[in-house]
Amino acid sequence: MRPTPRRLFSLTVAVALLAAAPFSAFASTAEMAAAAKKFLAGLDPAQTAKAVLPLNAPEREKWFFVPIARDGVPLKAMTAPQQELARALLRSGLSQRGAARAETIITLENVLREIEKDPVRRDPSLYYVTIFGDPAKTPWGWRFEGHHLSLNFTIFDGERVAITPSFFGTNPAEVRDGPMKGTRVLAEEEDLGLALVNSLDAAQRAVAIIAAKAPNDIFTSNKIRVEPLSPAGISASALTAPQRDQLRALLQLYFTRYRSEIADPALAAATASNLEGLTFAWAGVLDRSAGHYYRIQGKTFVVEFDNTQNQANHVHTVWRNFDGDFGRDLLREHYARDHAKKP
Repeated sequence: MRPTPRRLFSLTVAVALLAAAPFSAFASTAEMAAAAKKFLAGLDPAQTAKAVLPLNAPEREKWFFVPIARDGVPLKAMTAPQQELARALLRSGLSQRGAARAETIITLENVLREIEKDPVRRDPSLYYVTIFGDPAKTPWGWRFEGHHLSLNFTIFDGERVAITPSFFGTNPAEVRDGPMKGTRVLAEEEDLGLALVNSLDAAQRAVAIIAAKAPNDIFTSNKIRVEPLSPAGISASALTAPQRDQLRALLQLYFTRYRSEIADPALAAATASNLEGLTFAWAGVLDRSAGHYYRIQGKTFVVEFDNTQNQANHVHTVWRNFDGDFGRDLLREHYARDHAKKP
């Protein structure tokens, strides 16, 4: 019997209660604002001029996950105390788990430096901090970005926060030599995805697997705006209850990189508004021996995972909101409400 939307997740009741709970992001937005102010107070005038841009600057929607220069101040140009203030800002938006992953991704630049013998390009101090607007006023935003890490925050009214595009990547996906041997920063995202696709029966796989070969990278790349990808994969309604729990656990990994005050309501809203249309699609092999890819898509968002480069030892993951990247939906609401022209 085909499960009804009400049964799409065994945790649907919990999700509904979560969505209705009086969550407030105020603690996190207050801490982010305080961390940003301390960071800026620690900069000299020349650094401040590079670090601060208007909220409506075109740069805010230009994001990358490759090792190139950005607008902002890199860790390399900071003193040790300034770097600690920058990292305090980074931690203010992330969960403990998310912050640990971000720091390890940065550290992997040292591994790549040894592998590629390129100390100029592979530099863990080439991560940039940029403040958009004034942290003392809302809305404002900030970004922490460098190779394989793009974290974009836009804060509204002290409580509402937009946190996409959200990109975490890792190269190597598994460190195979040296002091960090065995490190897999995004192991859960990979292993839970593999567990889910391998739990499908033959009929389910025929729907879920959209290509025998994985794409070379995530489809959404670093586009400024993204639209829903072509409908593909298996619907959550065609999964068993345990498989639906697996799907939710996999999706949750992308949200809980952020502080619970932000992640919990965001996950509740995403699952509640996307239950009927949620799909899981896979491409490539069903193990870690070669390239593999998956995506989870709902009406309002898409999550992508790709591990194909460097002989399937190089992971890219992204979470995008079709209307809410860079807080566009909230900005429209803000300007319509607070800046409407009076007759």
